[in-house]
Amino acid sequence: MQILLASNNEKKAAELAEILAPIGAKILKLSNVASYEEPIENGKTFADNALIKARAGAAHTDLITIADDSGLVVDELNGCPGVLSARWSGKHGDDEANKNLLLGQMEHVPDERRQAAFVCVCAVVFPNGEEAVVEGRWDGQLLRKPQGDNGFGYDPIFLPAEEFPNGRSSAELSAAEKNSLSHRRKALDQLVPLLMKG
Repeated sequence: MQILLASNNEKKAAELAEILAPIGAKILKLSNVASYEEPIENGKTFADNALIKARAGAAHTDLITIADDSGLVVDELNGCPGVLSARWSGKHGDDEANKNLLLGQMEHVPDERRQAAFVCVCAVVFPNGEEAVVEGRWDGQLLRKPQGDNGFGYDPIFLPAEEFPNGRSSAELSAAEKNSLSHRRKALDQLVPLLMKG
């Protein structure tokens, strides 16, 4: 079984290959298939964006296609940054600016109201038009200042529930620890039975 991951992210591809190894799936990245114009991710939700990417991949390659969208949701900010996580400060992918803006917005919020979660939504689209969407959440809360150098994005200011109250940030966990707990892992694990049926 060949499955397209609508991404060129090596880490995501390796993680997906590991999870789907029991069903003998071969994971292809975008660079492994004939190129096509990637769609604009203009959805209002993680599910919207994941489906936009997965539908485009399935339509252009006739392969089962998986895509994901993820970000940080903060209760105190009504679920923001959410789908805007990567460009919260205005410029896409400026981790430092995004982190500092969020810390500034949360500066006066007491500890008991700093709940947050990383959310990952995975969509799978089959060539026959069948679709499924699954969600993984990694609950925790926001720290007041960055801790740790591993990871990226908001990892240094996210204290996982498993480390509460005085433990390590997501950026202080090893890659193996993070992968076993993460929102993406929780979402991808749910895809296995769907793909076995498909």
